Amino acid sequence: MKKIFAAVALTLAFAVSAMAADSVVYPAKNGNVTFNHKAHQAKAECKVCHGEGAPAKIEINKDKAHSMCKGCHAEKKAGPTKCGECHKK
Repeated sequence: MKKIFAAVALTLAFAVSAMAADSVVYPAKNGNVTFNHKAHQAKAECKVCHGEGAPAKIEINKDKAHSMCKGCHAEKKAGPTKCGECHKK
């Protein structure tokens, strides 16, 4: 019984962590920005955002987000570029 419970708990823990990795919420004073990582993975190679080497967590601030994210959207003429399209209160 304990083994079954442990297996279910581990399965649930991995499922929750896998779902959490699909999107990331960045807090911002004019409304949080939700970044759908899974959708972006389907459209671009990892190195576009993460650079060369193994992908790792990106430390991002307002200036970096606006240049990297908004800049990419403007360049590709796809995705949100206006404040309210990313920032949700």
